[in-house]
Amino acid sequence: MTYFSGSLLLRNGMVLLPTGELQILDVLVDRGKIIELGENLDAQTDRELDATGLTLLPGVIDPQVHFREPGLEHKEDFTSAGRACVKGGVTSFLEMPNTKPLTVNQATLNDKIARAGQKSLANFGFFVGATSYNIDELESVHPCCGIKIFMGSMKGDLLVDQDELLERIFAKGERLIAVHAEDQARIKERREKLLDNPHPAIHSEIQDDQAALLATKKAVTLSLKYRRRLHILHLSTKLEVDYLRQYKAPWITAEVTPQHLFLNTDAYQSLGTLAQMNPPLRSVEDNEALWQGLRDGILDFIATDHAPHTLEEKAKPYPHSPSGMPGVETALPLMLTAMVQGKCTLHQVSNWMSRNVANAYQIPCKGEIRRGWDADLVLVDLKTWQKVDRGQLQTKCGWSPFEGWNLTGYPQYTIVNGFIVYDRGNFLVENKGKPLQFSSFVVKHSEEF
Repeated sequence: MTYFSGSLLLRNGMVLLPTGELQILDVLVDRGKIIELGENLDAQTDRELDATGLTLLPGVIDPQVHFREPGLEHKEDFTSAGRACVKGGVTSFLEMPNTKPLTVNQATLNDKIARAGQKSLANFGFFVGATSYNIDELESVHPCCGIKIFMGSMKGDLLVDQDELLERIFAKGERLIAVHAEDQARIKERREKLLDNPHPAIHSEIQDDQAALLATKKAVTLSLKYRRRLHILHLSTKLEVDYLRQYKAPWITAEVTPQHLFLNTDAYQSLGTLAQMNPPLRSVEDNEALWQGLRDGILDFIATDHAPHTLEEKAKPYPHSPSGMPGVETALPLMLTAMVQGKCTLHQVSNWMSRNVANAYQIPCKGEIRRGWDADLVLVDLKTWQKVDRGQLQTKCGWSPFEGWNLTGYPQYTIVNGFIVYDRGNFLVENKGKPLQFSSFVVKHSEEF
């Protein structure tokens, strides 16, 4: 028997292999890596965990979150967000630049990395935000997962809605560009016409599906013109899915949120402003088109767009209420519940929430359970059902749009870099998250689409 120091042995879990096959295996972890998978492994480790009856999945990589630090810590910070992540099976996250100060240069990125390194239980990466004044710096900020462009639904320096500026950003460099695709001019025009109705449901009419389609078309056109790596954030409409079926190139990816899969405009009746987000909730027809887009590979993965606001802030009357919902704690159970109900397979869920994200952002050795890969793992219980309860949430905002939903697939153990950080309601260690590394993605000029 070999002794492994600082190691972990998971016994008898139902392991999801990269092929999609499920097999009862032991998994040996040492120094943050998966070093062996097999039956009845003969090894002595610092900790052995009986995973009988649980399913072992790659840790979720959430590619779009707003964790509010620095500057807005009353809504969330890296400590509370990290706990919310690992409770939801999220072992890595990519965070957005709309903090105070904005993440728009090397100094502000360095500050975020230092803060997360001191506080976060999950691994972390950050976007740099595009503005009118930092275009020449966007390629030189490292380590960075990509450039975030708010084409609409934003105020201040991060709003980049002028064609000339968008063209300059797409034309220069090779770094991934992720866009919030809503057309600001159409939103402004419709807001002036429709705001006589103060009900929050009007939000989905002001920022309608045409506003989303116009911006997505513009971004795709620029991506095709410059053969530039493009990612479309939180795509929300049937119109966009249909458009991408025709024009999506191999270097273009798109994501969808659980909110846009599971909620629609009917939610305003029960949730009011808690249902308000950008882009807004859509119709039942859009829900179904998004699901079909996922299954067909038009949409590549899931992101939560975790954007917490306090209940006091959300209680303000529309349109003074802020847009955004929390989501890192419920995304995996929601998707696994959909799997149990027959909407998708376990392999698809894992690909959408782990493997495809790692591939899109070129994050090495994550997103699959393989020998030699990083030990970012989650053990879930697919046999027990439990209602979402705000009293059990770790996010500072303390609420969920899915409160009361009966779900299965809740994480029982979450492992980050080989350490058990979440154990059935208990957080065992602090700040075990590490900065993510990103390989370059270059669109080859010979690539066909």
